[in-house]
Order: sequence, then structure tokens, then C-alpha cells
Amino acid sequence: MLKKMFIVFVLAMLSISVGYAAELRVTEEAITSAVENQMPVDRIETYRADYGKLYCFTRIAGAQEDTEITHVWYYQDDEMARVTLPIRSSDWRTYSSKRFLPQWAGDWKVVVLDAGLNEIATIPFRLE
Repeated sequence: MLKKMFIVFVLAMLSISVGYAAELRVTEEAITSAVENQMPVDRIETYRADYGKLYCFTRIAGAQEDTEITHVWYYQDDEMARVTLPIRSSDWRTYSSKRFLPQWAGDWKVVVLDAGLNEIATIPFRLE
């Protein structure tokens, strides 16, 4: 009996965490050359590889309590950076940045993960 109650408790907790994660979503996203007043100044799909630094801006909705997201920067299939960012309200703007070397021309993407490491967005861009 105790074993059954434990299993029911674990399943209930899993369903709560899955339901919570499903509510977190990216409502706005951009790769940008700068962030001013918590907003991207432009939206980049292709940019010069020798620019030096870009930002990944995300607006997150649906958080019911303080949580976090992670921006994972990929060059082709290689993870180049991982930045964990706090989310403190149900409508939260945040960003991470990455410096680039000229020899890193090619396809890039930032994968946005929720606190459970579930992918909630992918933002592709290219450096030329």
C-alpha cells in the first residue's frame, strides 16, 4: 500500500512539473547587435562574422513563480556557450551575449531551454 501511495505521489508531482513547464513560452525573440531599455535595437538573421559581439533577446511569458531559462549558443552542431538567466515574473525580458571570432562564419542558433531543460525556442542566424 505504501509503495502504491509513493508511486501516485511521484506521478502527481511529475504531472504538476510538466504542466508548469508547458506554460512557459517565448513570446518575442531576436538576435540583435544591442539591447537598449530592455529591448532589441534590431533583428539580425545574417551578419558579419567580424562584428565581435551579438545578443540573444527573449521575452518570456507564463512563469507562475521565479524560475530560469538557459540560452545555449551553437555554432553548427557545437555548443559554444551556455547562459542561465533568471525569470522573475509572468512577463520577463532577458538577454545573453556572445563574442565571435571571424573564423566562426557559418550557421549559428540559440536554443532556449526552460528550467527542466525542455526546448521552448530556437533562434537561427548566420555569420558571413
